[in-house]
This record gives sequence, C-alpha cells and structure tokens, in this order.
Amino acid sequence: MVIFFLIVIILVLFVALASIKVVRQSEVRIIERFGKYHNTAEAGLNFILPFVDKVRAVVSLKQQTMDVTPQSVITKDNVTITIDTVVFYQITEPVKAVYEIESLQKGIAYIAITTIRDIVGKMDLDSTFSSRDAINTQLRDVLDEATDKWGCKVDRVEIKDIKPPVDIRDAMEKQMNAERNKRANILEAEGKRQADITLAEGKKQATILNAEAERESSIRRAQGIREAKILEAEGNAEAIKKVADAKAQEISLVYNAIMQTKPDQNLIALKSLEALEKVADGSANKVFIPFDATKALGTLGAASEILKSDK
Repeated sequence: MVIFFLIVIILVLFVALASIKVVRQSEVRIIERFGKYHNTAEAGLNFILPFVDKVRAVVSLKQQTMDVTPQSVITKDNVTITIDTVVFYQITEPVKAVYEIESLQKGIAYIAITTIRDIVGKMDLDSTFSSRDAINTQLRDVLDEATDKWGCKVDRVEIKDIKPPVDIRDAMEKQMNAERNKRANILEAEGKRQADITLAEGKKQATILNAEAERESSIRRAQGIREAKILEAEGNAEAIKKVADAKAQEISLVYNAIMQTKPDQNLIALKSLEALEKVADGSANKVFIPFDATKALGTLGAASEILKSDK
C-alpha cells in the first residue's frame, strides 16, 4: 500500500508539474491539443492538460536580426558584385509565423536574395554604390509586404557591404585618385587665380588712391597759392589804401594850413618858383616852364621893382 501511495503521489506531482508552464517575458508558446492549435500561452504562469496539450513552438516577440548570406549579383553594366545584407524583423502574429510557413528565416532570406538581384540588376555599378538608401527602402517594402501573411513585420533592411571584383576595385581606386588629383589641381588653379585677382585689385586700388591723393594735393596746393596771392593782393591793396589815405591826409593838412594863412597870388607864384628852382637843380639841361608860370614871373618882377622903389 505504501508503495502504491508513493506511486500515486509521484504521478500526481508529475502531472502537476507537466500541467504548469511558465512563459518568459517577450515570448509566447503555441499550444496544440490533439495535434490542433488550441491557444497561445502568454508571458507568466499557464496551465495545460498533460498528455492532451502540447507546446508546439516557443516564439520570441523581440526584434530579431538575420544575416543574409552574401550573394553575387550582376549589375546592369555586367559587373559581378557581392552584396552582404542584414534584415531586422519582428513577429507580430505568432500563430501565422508557426503555421503559415515551414521556416520563417529561410523564407525571408530567399525573398531578400531574389529582390536584391532584381533591384541591383536594373542599376549600373556607380548607381549601386550611390543608391544604398534607395535599395534598402525598396528591399524593405518588398519583404514587409511578402512576410505580412506570415505574421512578420520587416522594420529595416541594411546593406552592410558591396564588394566589386579586384580589377574593378583597382580601376575605381585609380579613378578616385585621378579625380582627387583633378580636384586638387582645380583648387590650386582657382586659388592662384583668386590670388592674382586680389593682387591686381590691390594694385588698382593703390593706383586709384595715389591718383586721388595726388589730385587732392594739387588742389590743396593750388588753393594755397590762390589764397596766398589773394592775401598778397589784399595786403598790397591795403597798403596802397593806407598810403593813399596818408597822402590824402597830408594833402588835407597842407591845404588846411594854406587856407588858414590865406595866401595871395604872389605867394603862390613865389612857392612855384621855389619848386622850379628845386627842379632845375636836377641833372636835366632843359626845364620847360608853363605859360602860366611866366605871368607869375612877371608879377614877381613888378613886385620886386615896387619893393626897390619903396626902399
């Protein structure tokens, strides 16, 4: 009896343990009953019927990555290149991922390979290198649409590497070196041209500034000479005016003095003769006496005779 109870207890424990299923976070388990889909066990503690229910598959709900085997692809210009691709996908409907396709990763890989060959086959080699983003986008759209019925969503597709043949790679490197040298020569020529232009502009500006300075100097010099002449003329005019004023004042003083003495004709004639005497003392041999002066002389002679008779 004891052995029987032990056997029963062991069987009960075995059944209890078999009926309890603990599912981890970000995972689900597909449960089948008698070979048919029954339900999906979510994360946490789940109970099933032993010997009746069976775990068909454990499906991860995390985003997964898959490296597609590097493939040789022929471009539009008949160049064979090797493309290495990685796919990022996530299972959104575990039931479809288990029952709609035998191997999800193989299906994704096969579609990726055929799509890459179709896309790259329509492009030449240079476009293949310069259009990675376009290739990634087209490839992701095709894969996402094709895997939708498998309960899978393709988030991203990235081309990790594109390897052309060795001879093509050497030719590309030589072309790159030639382009680099060409750009360097163009930049050097452009720099020299810009330097020559700058130097010529500097000389032009210097010439213009020198001409402007010379013109300004000539104008200032001419203005200085003009102002000096004006000042000199004004000084001369002022001097002449002062001399004239002095002469006029002298004449006025003499005239006033004469008028105060009230001279008669005889005194005037006498003063005229004194002036003639001074003129005669000069170096000239001949002295022209005005006609009016002879009358004065006659008057003076008469006056002298009268003075003698009086004496």
